[in-house]
Amino acid sequence: MRESNDVEFKREYTPELKKEVVAFVNTDGGVIYVGRDDDGEPYPLSDIDAVLTQITNSVRDGILPDATMFVRYETGADGITVTVREGTNKPYYLAEKGLKPSGVYVRQGASSVPSSFEQIREMIKLTDGDKFETARSLTQDLTFRETTDEFARCGVAFGDGQMRTLGIIGADGLYTNLGLLLSDQCAHTTKFAVFSGTKKGEFKTRKEVDGSVLRQMRSAFDFLSLSNNLAATFSGLDRIEQYDYPEEAFREAMLNAIIHREYAFSGSIIVNIYDDRMEFVSLGGLMPGLRTEDLFFGVSQPRNEKLANVFYRLKYIEAYGTGLRRIMQYYEDVDVKPQITVTHGAFMLTLPNLNYANPLNAKKKAQIKPQHKIVLDYLSANASVTNELIQELLAVKQTRAYAIIREMLNEGMIVKRGSGKEDSEYILAK
Repeated sequence: MRESNDVEFKREYTPELKKEVVAFVNTDGGVIYVGRDDDGEPYPLSDIDAVLTQITNSVRDGILPDATMFVRYETGADGITVTVREGTNKPYYLAEKGLKPSGVYVRQGASSVPSSFEQIREMIKLTDGDKFETARSLTQDLTFRETTDEFARCGVAFGDGQMRTLGIIGADGLYTNLGLLLSDQCAHTTKFAVFSGTKKGEFKTRKEVDGSVLRQMRSAFDFLSLSNNLAATFSGLDRIEQYDYPEEAFREAMLNAIIHREYAFSGSIIVNIYDDRMEFVSLGGLMPGLRTEDLFFGVSQPRNEKLANVFYRLKYIEAYGTGLRRIMQYYEDVDVKPQITVTHGAFMLTLPNLNYANPLNAKKKAQIKPQHKIVLDYLSANASVTNELIQELLAVKQTRAYAIIREMLNEGMIVKRGSGKEDSEYILAK
């Protein structure tokens, strides 16, 4: 006998033996003969039972995921035969090295060699399937400072139990790609570019945001808010103001880009801002079976269901499939509408600049903001509304709901009924 793709000789036990087990279980299996020299000649072990104990302990404690069910031991007069079958939960790796090339070995000829990142990705894909967010992350040294802060800001617990429930940590105790997306080490980014004019040309400013997708969401909203200019004119003695974009529209557009993009590709989310429009471009076309027109009926098939659930848990989205319909509501009283462009590999949502396309449309609609209209429409069909109901109607948090109520009270659209704060009701002004 000689060493080959499925045969390995060891004169005695060394900790390196588990590397050979990892290589065999990650490839096509093989046999390790302990008690033979490099030429395959017997090299008797002094204490077979002690060596067998060392080998079994090493395999049990030093390899992850658990590979013991694929390893069988036989003792003979002068040695030990370790038979390794191909594993079903690849990639297996050395516990002290982790899920990276220095810890993942494969068999190549008569040698056990470190795998490449591409080999590791392929093994994960074959084992975990094509669903990106549930697959094991190649990077396991993850921290969650930004995500912890965001959960705390929203009053939601975030610990080991929640991480397992949400799918950030898998059943094997490893971080998933969902964990990678929420971690400070997330390599996917969002890029912003502001152009002069209506075509790509001269940059006015640009910015790139990395880290947790929750951090990217907050940074994106801040940047877009700063880019949302307020225009004003006068109608008689009345001052009429209008922002370029409904705040809730670009908020929903950004959430849609983050939640539904295809993270299996390394490209960034792109947000282009021109004089006449905002463009939100994310990787990944529509999910199979969906058409563009389906989106406006609230039909939803989330590409990243667990990521969407995180945003739902934090109350950043109200329900699956409602975001695009709400965007259209904010533009229902203007002539120019948001546009959706879909290709096989990308999705683009374009929001028109209200002040460019239809300057100060308020003359036609008497200064009623889209959010105000939603509340007024509700009150037209119901006797009263509360802060809590306004939060649900507009998919906003309590502080924002109070701000909207103050605006409507100041403009004489509604009046308060009741003296409390938390349980106050508001009715249409007469």
